[in-house]
Amino acid sequence: MAGSCIPTVNLSSFFVEGNKEGKKNAKKIISDALSDLGFFQIIDHGVPLDLMDRALELSKRYFQYPDEEKLKSKPIAGSKAPLPAGYNRQPENSLDKNEYLLLFVPGQSFVSCNVYPQNPPELKETLEELSSHMTRTASLMEEILNQCMGLPQGFIKEFNNNRSTDFIAALRYFPATEHENHGISEHEDGNFFTFVFQDEVGGLEVLKDGKWIPVKPTRGTIVVNIGDIVQVLSNNRFKSATHRVVRKEGRSRHSYAFFCTSDGDKWIEPLPQFTKEIGEAPKYRGFFYKDYMQLRMRNKTHPPSRPEDVIHISHYAILS
Repeated sequence: MAGSCIPTVNLSSFFVEGNKEGKKNAKKIISDALSDLGFFQIIDHGVPLDLMDRALELSKRYFQYPDEEKLKSKPIAGSKAPLPAGYNRQPENSLDKNEYLLLFVPGQSFVSCNVYPQNPPELKETLEELSSHMTRTASLMEEILNQCMGLPQGFIKEFNNNRSTDFIAALRYFPATEHENHGISEHEDGNFFTFVFQDEVGGLEVLKDGKWIPVKPTRGTIVVNIGDIVQVLSNNRFKSATHRVVRKEGRSRHSYAFFCTSDGDKWIEPLPQFTKEIGEAPKYRGFFYKDYMQLRMRNKTHPPSRPEDVIHISHYAILS
């Protein structure tokens, strides 16, 4: 792509019989991206372009409503869900300046915690349809990642057999001011992998060799980045991508993110294929995924006064 160093992968070969060469080329690009940048883009991924366009347009309409209307989708008090579904806004003392609508993927155990907006009326149906397509594409991506990581057939599918915490979020980033432009500060995602598509405003950037690379917004393209779970399982062989959002002056930025996660009770530690079987020492101690998610959630609800106190996956690193 012009103006972007983010590799682009065409997934069309995975939707037809044969075309082994196309699949081989796609897996080669993804394998290289996993160990280098942790970021890549997919096209011809099975999610209809008109559905993506419609979802973005309805999201823009939703976030234009006054707070009183948006707060009708407020998170359910006392919910046992790991994240607050419904309308949320970053705390005033947070560096991050955005608001978002978070919903668990339909068909999962926490879907009853969802608080769909009543307006615009088409938004609920559109988000359910979008989640369904994203889930199918996520299943395909799991199969591809499984092969790229050299794991036994079906390993990731079985590892992630409980997908109760997968969720989708519509996000709006406020226009930058004269003094600051943080949308989301630099970070790595704590989950398995994430899908993102953004409107024409852009602002998503990925860190490579100390430089920030803008991810050029292109209609129909889904950005994929792997998260901390893959980094730990692979014992640092594959990179959890460092990224951020920079806000633009005069314009809000709208996007969607689909988070492929793991069961909260899943034990996460480096796999033997990347440690014992190749004579490498584990670089992380094991942990329950829900414990790490609680630490990361506290980063948002009670932002530390010092950046160095923010919890990252390095919290579980084994010092050599």
